[in-house]
Amino acid sequence: MAKNVVVVGAQWGDEGKGKVVDWLTEQVDGVVRFNGGHNAGHTLVINGKKTVLRLIPSGVMHPTMTCYLGNGVVVSPQAFFGELQSLSEAGCEAEHRMRVSGNAALVMPYHVALDHAREAAAGSKKIGTTGRGIGPTYEDKVARRGVRVSDLLDEARFSERVRDAMDLHNFVLTKHLGAQALDVNEVIDGTLAYADRIRPMITDVSYTLNKLMAEGKRFLFEGAQGCMLDIDHGTYPYVTSSNVVAGAVCSGAGVGARDVGYVLGITKAYCTRVGEGPFPTELDNEIGQYMRDKGGEYGAVTGRPRRCGWFDGAAMRRAVQTNGLSALAVMKLDVLDGMDTVRLGVGYKYNGEEIEVMPYGADACAKCEVIYEDFPGWKENTFGVTKWEDLPETAKRYLARLSEVAGCPIAVVSTGPDRSQTILLDNPFA
Repeated sequence: MAKNVVVVGAQWGDEGKGKVVDWLTEQVDGVVRFNGGHNAGHTLVINGKKTVLRLIPSGVMHPTMTCYLGNGVVVSPQAFFGELQSLSEAGCEAEHRMRVSGNAALVMPYHVALDHAREAAAGSKKIGTTGRGIGPTYEDKVARRGVRVSDLLDEARFSERVRDAMDLHNFVLTKHLGAQALDVNEVIDGTLAYADRIRPMITDVSYTLNKLMAEGKRFLFEGAQGCMLDIDHGTYPYVTSSNVVAGAVCSGAGVGARDVGYVLGITKAYCTRVGEGPFPTELDNEIGQYMRDKGGEYGAVTGRPRRCGWFDGAAMRRAVQTNGLSALAVMKLDVLDGMDTVRLGVGYKYNGEEIEVMPYGADACAKCEVIYEDFPGWKENTFGVTKWEDLPETAKRYLARLSEVAGCPIAVVSTGPDRSQTILLDNPFA
């Protein structure tokens, strides 16, 4: 059976998964999203032109590539078709190449209203969500009151399910959160307006992928967010609402564990985080601001400035273990150019002991003191370098130690945002 590759974020998201997926797409027969929704922001730069994708797989820029949204994804019809329209205006016609699982949950307007109202009511205790309604959608899914993409094909069933859900959600919005109720008929009619357009895309994604894999086709599975935001394995409760580790491919796309041949973890050469929650290596100083400015560290979806810090080896060890990473892709090495000293977190002091893996949960993580190793920086410019031997020796030593601390080899080093600005050490499909 052909080898498939899973690409996952190995930090707190925003690692650069979009570039890697786009870069690897030419070697596969399809690209599959298996978790999250339009709270993800994947930025591509192709021949100097920037494209931001939120819900549609990052392989879409290859003009013949079929793209799949698995059942583990939550789909906002408004966001989905808005993104397709933006791609069309940019010269990328993709609608005929989209396949959407009928089992994927729909993000409804009341989910967005709940998301905003809850964050507003939480005040200083807010999670820092994107406000896109993703969390409430997953809640409805687990509570078995969600509406699915396939429900759009049956107007009566869809209307009944929405009315039942909105009886509860309008009560919560008005009586508990002090927000405005939504009009039930407007929500139903507004969402059903997308039914005819999405109908040709609705697919049994699990069956289709398994059938094609049996014929020798191979696929690239694209994760969203990063494993430190996983609902089970991240810094809970400051996490996303879905499982984002590599194992979520099986449930989120309906493929077997034996079909996952290679897991590539995407990490920056430093760390960033958006939103609330603990961040042990955070630099709330001029060095952190330098990374933010040079790396363009602002959210692709929200525009929020990202918190920046040194590379966290203890967090990466957790990522290597929970994802079963085959290798790392280290992004944005060039952001560290010009520094006098580069620091690498190699472990923590926690409750008086030295530990080498990030502990579970936000409370424990917040008590960790980072143990650092210092490296001399490099003054040479690494931007756009495409060969390992052309990197400065000090940069090579830093990357070698990063790999050693992580317990995982490096397959790819990125030295700029464009497809071409990449060093390949090991081809995941080889």
